[in-house]
Amino acid sequence: MEEIIKEQGNFIEEFVKADLSEGVYNCVQTRFPPEPNGYLHIGHAKAICIDFGIADKFGGTCNLRLDDTNPSKEDVEYVDSIMEDIKWLGFNWDNVYYASDYFDFIYECAIKLIKKGLAYVCDLSADEIREYRGTLTEAGKNSPYRDRSVEENLDLFERMTKGEFENGERVLRAKIDMASPNLNMRDPVIYRIMKVPHHRDGDKWVVYPMYDMAHPLSDAREGVSHSLCSLEFENHRPLYNWFLEKCDIETPPRQIEFARMNVNYTLTSKRKCLKLVNDGLVVGWDDPRMATICGMRRRGYPAEAIRDFCEKIGVSKAFSVIDIALLESCVRDNLNINAERAMAVLRPVEVVIDNYPDDLVEEIEVETNPNKPELGTRKTYFSKNIYIEADDFCEEPPKGYFRLCPEREVRLKGAYFVKYASCEKDADGNIIKIHCSYDPETKGGNAPDGRKVKGTIHWVSKENSIDATVNLYDRLFLVENPSDEDANGEFSNNLNPESLTVLTGCKIEKDLASSNPEKKYQFMRQGYFCADITSTKDNPVFNRTVALKDSWAKKK
Repeated sequence: MEEIIKEQGNFIEEFVKADLSEGVYNCVQTRFPPEPNGYLHIGHAKAICIDFGIADKFGGTCNLRLDDTNPSKEDVEYVDSIMEDIKWLGFNWDNVYYASDYFDFIYECAIKLIKKGLAYVCDLSADEIREYRGTLTEAGKNSPYRDRSVEENLDLFERMTKGEFENGERVLRAKIDMASPNLNMRDPVIYRIMKVPHHRDGDKWVVYPMYDMAHPLSDAREGVSHSLCSLEFENHRPLYNWFLEKCDIETPPRQIEFARMNVNYTLTSKRKCLKLVNDGLVVGWDDPRMATICGMRRRGYPAEAIRDFCEKIGVSKAFSVIDIALLESCVRDNLNINAERAMAVLRPVEVVIDNYPDDLVEEIEVETNPNKPELGTRKTYFSKNIYIEADDFCEEPPKGYFRLCPEREVRLKGAYFVKYASCEKDADGNIIKIHCSYDPETKGGNAPDGRKVKGTIHWVSKENSIDATVNLYDRLFLVENPSDEDANGEFSNNLNPESLTVLTGCKIEKDLASSNPEKKYQFMRQGYFCADITSTKDNPVFNRTVALKDSWAKKK
């Protein structure tokens, strides 16, 4: 696989090189540790590229570890989708692990902390713990249960484990420092009661470790050398290291943080994305307007383009917001090189070529992809009746209009020169059929007498076409930061009402109806499209992936 991390290196690589040269670690092992409580999104793509890319660059291993420490929000559905997305992006893990694989070990560490006098059972409610915690400017105060004896804490924790108490009635907390300037070190909760069946362990456990405890100990048990995570975990690093030290881990992993990916006009908050789904504002997590990996895949984004995007933005510590136009540019560049060309008429009007033989159907050779001449040509068909785009004809053309209009010839892509003759209209004055004449000497799109035309338009033969539905997708949000909520806590008023336009009765070449889902094309003069997962031979459906040019640049 192509190298994902930039050749010139980055600060993570420098840390890894130093650790290897100094003998801190003799090999590199990373992990990608998503929680299976939702679908992966564009931000996860960056983490995946970094985790797998660092391991690949240094000849190490990268495991997939599902952080399943909160059974109330986790599901096998999410596990399956995470695995599918990683593979689709082009990566293969060395092993699959779960945080639940280490529950026995983490529990033993909790007992060890209690015996060392470094953990205690606390009866305060969640609200009371929050109140006792203090603020950034005021120290917290000790829980009244902080000085329980080791024996009492062992007894209470065992009773918690046996299910004698209800959810929220008691928790296990680390005993660190309630006056620490780092709020994460103020006696954090490390185990809570949760009487919820686990997707793997069933009812084996009724107490579950918190992420801040499970994460470092899972890394340690697994043999991770470098725990790479996003910048919001930087303030958690002292706690990460505290667990490793107090639980007597001999070769502790090193946590390194990088800036997370923030892309404008996108939403990645699971809570808010779930609201979009539940409120019916999108059709699901794989809606092509969503920033989820499965949504981008359904829209037609190539995995290579997403990886290229992650490579271009690089790895840094600095917070920044990436313009989604860069992602769209990567997609456009990739599809320009790789997508096959085809013709589709999205808003059709019929054209009758009056002087063309009634029973003649001609084969027309067109390039499969001009960027890949090795793919050769393909056949399409030309006949007396064709379809063109409605806006490719104008009875009273404005200045600079070079498409079909009175007194002007136009080239039909790869076929002939045609000239307007007349049109038919309905009772409301709408054009329903256009009549033209053609010059049989211009086959292939060139005139033997050397005359030139300024306009070239695409077309589809009536005899070689089939109706299709085309979804014209655009950005889901109108504003750069769609997470901003109004006074009522709503963000849905930031939605773009034109994020989806559904066109029915579009005319496409018949062969396109058999396209497999996610098959990608450039519809000439229209943009890049792919077959939707709902598309069938009898009812083809295509999604617009991205326009030929960035239309949003003009809006700005």
